[in-house]
Amino acid sequence: MPRLYGFDDQSRQRLRDDEVDPLRQMVSRGLAGQSNADVALWANGEGHRGTLGGEWKDSSVGRLFRNPAIAGLRYDENGELVDAGHPGAITREEFEALQERDKRGKTADADAPHDYLLVDGDSQCGKCTKAMQGSRTNAGTPGYRCRPKDKQGRGGCGEVRINAELLETYVGEYVVAELLKPGIRDQIRTAQAAVRAQVKKLEAEAKDLEGRRTEAATLYGKRQISSDAFVTADGEITASLKEIRSRIRYAEQMANFSLGSAKDLVRWWNTAPHSSKRAITRLLLDKVEVFPASARGVRTVEPGRVVLHWRKLSCASDDG
Repeated sequence: MPRLYGFDDQSRQRLRDDEVDPLRQMVSRGLAGQSNADVALWANGEGHRGTLGGEWKDSSVGRLFRNPAIAGLRYDENGELVDAGHPGAITREEFEALQERDKRGKTADADAPHDYLLVDGDSQCGKCTKAMQGSRTNAGTPGYRCRPKDKQGRGGCGEVRINAELLETYVGEYVVAELLKPGIRDQIRTAQAAVRAQVKKLEAEAKDLEGRRTEAATLYGKRQISSDAFVTADGEITASLKEIRSRIRYAEQMANFSLGSAKDLVRWWNTAPHSSKRAITRLLLDKVEVFPASARGVRTVEPGRVVLHWRKLSCASDDG
């Protein structure tokens, strides 16, 4: 995991002199009414970069401003701010003012759409293994949750929730780290070739199903099968086609995206289209398991809470 901007080490026991002043200026600009995007624009213009070398963005400034560690604070098990036992670059009052600013911003854009990175089976509940789904909190914040069972018995345990930005940032950091490994690009190209072959197989399956649906309609038209039999067959075929077409869509994304010659992978990740980020995530990760937090109000990814299951790239086409 990268260190926090403004600190010299992972334990956050020492402030980093060349980042403290830029951080304080960023906070001051935010509290003076500038948007996170404006703050990012200023920081980039001054030559300041994040801890992984990437340019600042609206989202990365927001994550920094929401981290209590920049003020030497942390959230306790009840979600209250307490002393974290390490120095801070800004005061508690400044951090609390940032929180109020953030709340006002969330109220203004609570209904803005969120492109979830880890849906459609890419993330699952660590307790009941059901797929996690994108779901906003009562405050409008995007998150992932295991939906509880409905009256028809569909759903999971309903006991696992996690903030979307927290989970997606965590996964994104590890995906970028994986992309930095020697030889990974060649492995990705090999895996993409396998996925392209899988797309052709899926397209053949879809064509076969469409033929079977036409055949069933012909038999029904000739009164060779009953209405009930036709409806049942048509429903099953339609459901199968929907699933296969979804797999084709995602497989095509996996097969066709390109990292290009990006030298700065962090910058590529931060600016890549959502479909490209989904594609590389699906290509590298078989699934992401999310377990409950140790206590209510925890706003970090605790050790063991999120488990990444890396895919063997040579087998990337196994599930489309």
